[in-house]
Amino acid sequence: MRGQTRQGLRSPGRQQGTRRRALPAAAAVAIGVMALGALAPPAASVARPDAVQQSLNALVRDDGMPAALASVKDRDGRTRTYTAGLGNLATGAPVPVDGQVRIGSNTKTFVAVVLLQLVAERRMDLDATVDTYLPGLVRGEGIDGRRITVRQLLQQTSGLPNYSDHLGDDVRYYAPCELLAIALQHPADFAPGTSWKYSNTNYVLAGLLVQKVTGRPLAEQIDRRIIKPVGLRHTYFPAPGDASIREPHPHGYYRESADAPLRDITEIDPSWGWAAGQMVSTSSDLNRFLRALLAGRLLPSAQLAQMRSTVPAEATFGSGSRYGLGIVSRPLPCGGLSWGHGGSFPGYETRGGATDDGRAANVVVTMQLTDEAGRMDLERAVDAALCR
Repeated sequence: MRGQTRQGLRSPGRQQGTRRRALPAAAAVAIGVMALGALAPPAASVARPDAVQQSLNALVRDDGMPAALASVKDRDGRTRTYTAGLGNLATGAPVPVDGQVRIGSNTKTFVAVVLLQLVAERRMDLDATVDTYLPGLVRGEGIDGRRITVRQLLQQTSGLPNYSDHLGDDVRYYAPCELLAIALQHPADFAPGTSWKYSNTNYVLAGLLVQKVTGRPLAEQIDRRIIKPVGLRHTYFPAPGDASIREPHPHGYYRESADAPLRDITEIDPSWGWAAGQMVSTSSDLNRFLRALLAGRLLPSAQLAQMRSTVPAEATFGSGSRYGLGIVSRPLPCGGLSWGHGGSFPGYETRGGATDDGRAANVVVTMQLTDEAGRMDLERAVDAALCR
């Protein structure tokens, strides 16, 4: 984070829109130097850890993560869960197996699915302009909602500036329209459809479109259309003012600088992420969601094919990566592609994906990664899980 306590919801693999943030007093408890030696999980340990456990151990031992946890599902549907490190540095409590975490930009995939369901219901058109549904709302320097399509929002090709690069230092509740207004104070990054750049503003606007077309809150639509049908029992969109995490969870941490003490920032108002990154889930629930999505349980084949129509996104997501409509394809070292998103939110970093043959894995660490080596180690942990 390079000196930030809260930063833009950045895409996996590269830092996006970092900025200095103030911590709420309750979250600014210095942890100091604690032992991070709890590596293999306390239960079901084996004499020689497998590749996934070894990867998690390395994230704690070598990259200094307070904790790492993962859930892996093989093509036959069998699930294994892993933990390393400590779930609470102040108490020394173990990492909750498959604990809840803030999933950051993984939220974007949920939002894209809801919007594509509305397209399948003929209530929206991917190639209609934003002004078709929200007339006059999107105007700014080089910005015109009459020229930006719904597809361009979902694929990050709209040119809208990233609001999370420009938030102030106050940690408070933000209404979605406030986030959009912040973005519109700044000029467009490029003309719609002429380039690609990751911007959280695209998904705030996508969430507003869902609410306009359905007449219902975005959180309700995600719950009704995805969470309940798929059986995601540990996934939710926090209500306004809800700064806690409901179920057992590892604490999330922040470090001001390399030699500064860790600070517990588990409790934080997530509203500044909204449709771009507000949700809470578990690694197992994310696996279940991605498997259901790729299996065609959430979208008709036409809309799923549109979602998987990609453009290059290597500058943000790494070599060979491509961005679809709220989903990322990434080549695996063992062959084939994984499909997912990944997310970053103060205190947590999530990477993962699923394959067309039913494999799925998600790995979480309990501190945002700011260095390239750490990010590569996290991605290698995902590769180890999907290629095991």
